[in-house]
Amino acid sequence: MVLESPRAAEQNPLALRDVPLPQPGPSQVRVRVAACGVCHTDLHVVEGDLQLPKLPVVPGHQIVGVVDAHGSGAHAFREGDRAGIPWLNWTCGECRYCRKGLENLCVRARFTGFHSDGGFAEATVIDESFAYALPKNFPDLQAAPLLCAGIIGYRSLRLSGVERGDRLGLYGFGASAHIVVQLARYLGCEVYVFTRSEEHRQLARELGAAWAGSAEDEAPEKVAGAIIFAPAGRLVLNALRATQKGGTVALAGITMSPIPEMNYDSLLYHERVLRSVANSTREDARELLSLAAEIPVRTEVQSFKLEEANLALQSLKHSRIRGAGVLVI
Repeated sequence: MVLESPRAAEQNPLALRDVPLPQPGPSQVRVRVAACGVCHTDLHVVEGDLQLPKLPVVPGHQIVGVVDAHGSGAHAFREGDRAGIPWLNWTCGECRYCRKGLENLCVRARFTGFHSDGGFAEATVIDESFAYALPKNFPDLQAAPLLCAGIIGYRSLRLSGVERGDRLGLYGFGASAHIVVQLARYLGCEVYVFTRSEEHRQLARELGAAWAGSAEDEAPEKVAGAIIFAPAGRLVLNALRATQKGGTVALAGITMSPIPEMNYDSLLYHERVLRSVANSTREDARELLSLAAEIPVRTEVQSFKLEEANLALQSLKHSRIRGAGVLVI
């Protein structure tokens, strides 16, 4: 499913096309795609919210499939091995950020379904050091959301600063938040969920949330930290208002509508922290996959055929997916 020109999801911007089978280069493997999760970043790509480095492009970066070819020097996977491919596609290993262990901020980083063709397709290629063996207890469809919703949710949870026994607030309850609530509960936190959808509130309660309401509702207690998944800048004010002194509000989205002017004294003072979460590292991916298998995380998925990618994006945009949307290839 190829994006040739960004347009609103309702205008069906992705077109089914026959394209040449990609050939793996040095250190790369080719993965025959079985399933690919549908992410808010894919929506931002197709609608032109992000400046695209290439067109046409095949979106998709929560990829599960089987290795079927190797480039020269690629030895980490055998043909027939299952592999997962996430958003982080390649980093230089040389810039100041890579040297400091912050490869998520690499100045030359490349991303799957953005700089290179992704998983809304039958096959894709990637440097083998940016692909992952997947836990055996997750079938293909259930594994796909772990590769971005899970990874970025895990990084956001870490950066929120919450500790065992703390109270965590989640704003928006889509693919990422429905995984994070399980991670947080396993790590001993109480979770409050703020979302406009009653169906999503019900799912949050099923997955262990202690309380669920709308962003405008006053929760029973202040939270020690919060994560905002919805790309709505106005939620920053709600989250800061709900966060106790010294707490952190982490913004998990790759883009967001403008944040309104805020009152410093009542919202930000007392050492509250407002921070963004940008991409992820390979260590984040390895830690999340291990933790998800240990818990084990339960991923709720709604499947779509490859040719229904536009419908999947429309459903995501209008909060009509329970859990995570996944394309079946």
